[in-house]
Formats: sequence, C-alpha cells, structure tokens
Amino acid sequence: MLTATGLSCIRGERRLFAGLDLAVGPGEWLHVQGENGAGKTSLLRILASLSPPAEGEIRWCGEPVKALAEDYHRALLFLGHHGAVKEDLTPFENLTLAAQLDGTVLQEESALQALARFGLRGREDLAVRFLSAGQKRRVLLARLAVRKATLWILDEPFTALDVKAVDMLSGLIAEHVASGGMAILTSHQSMPLPNGKVLKI
Repeated sequence: MLTATGLSCIRGERRLFAGLDLAVGPGEWLHVQGENGAGKTSLLRILASLSPPAEGEIRWCGEPVKALAEDYHRALLFLGHHGAVKEDLTPFENLTLAAQLDGTVLQEESALQALARFGLRGREDLAVRFLSAGQKRRVLLARLAVRKATLWILDEPFTALDVKAVDMLSGLIAEHVASGGMAILTSHQSMPLPNGKVLKI
C-alpha cells in the first residue's frame, strides 16, 4: 500500500496544497483532480519520489520511501505529462532502452506485442521523429505493457490519444488494477474505469 500523510507543496512563494492525505492499496486506483496550476503534476512527482514535499511523509508497505530508495523505484512506473521518447530511435529501440535503464531485460517478442497492442504494428522500426504526436505518445505508453511495476503513476496519460486508444489504455489500466496493481493518475476527462477513488486538490 502507498500512503501519504500531511503532504504540502510550495513552488516559489506559493503554497499549492497542504495537509494532504491519501492511501491506495492493491486493486485500487486514484483519480487526482484539480484546476490547472493546483499542483496535480507536483503531487505525482512527489509521490514518485522525484521531488521532495515541503512537509509530510510517504510510505510504501509501511516504510518511508526515502529509506527504500531503489526498492521503491523498482516497484513503480512514472510516466509524466511531457514524457519524452528519443526521436532518432525507433519505437522498438525506445522500449528496449527504457527496459535497460530500468535494469530489466525485454524480450523482442514482448516488445513487439506491446507496440502492436498500442497500434504501432508496422512502425516498430521507423524512427520516432516520423510519427505523429499521438503515435509518439503510444510509444511511451507501451512501457505499461512490458514494465512489471506494482504502482503506476500517470500524469495525463490520455493526452493526444484518439477515442480507440483511450479505450485501449483504459482497458490496460483496468487489467492492471484487477490483477492487484495500483494506479494514481490525473486526467481532465472522465475516467471509464470502475472502483476508482477521487482526490481533489
């Protein structure tokens, strides 16, 4: 379980939020909502241990995440709103590189299946710079199908996706949660997923 107590975030001289508590357990997902500039992305970065909170504590399986270090990072997958892929590499090479950076080995068949699931069949060996914005986003999101992480933290994952891709990604998140995984995400649109909790900031 991921828990956070008394989180606060300050950017410059502005306090974005304070006294924030949350808990997400196996088979649960949390939809973080708020106006632009409310601190949704900052919260996700704090939960992913990429930025420190001004106050408060985050625990994973009862232990402070700052004491778990790499063990916590191995348990989660963070995809940011402006997540980048390397333009000169192919979708296949991007997936393989991401796996290497995660310290895992990705089988070629698994990579190709993930890219096909995200509608990139036939484009596996095309340089990413030749893909549309939506296709580039699909390359990034294909990591969800191959990275074995318990906790997914996703910042606006549906950006630049068409209706078919939104349905496909929603199904993938639902599968992850149904199998005992956890997800925390932001989205400006309604979520076609069951059993979600809402956190407004």
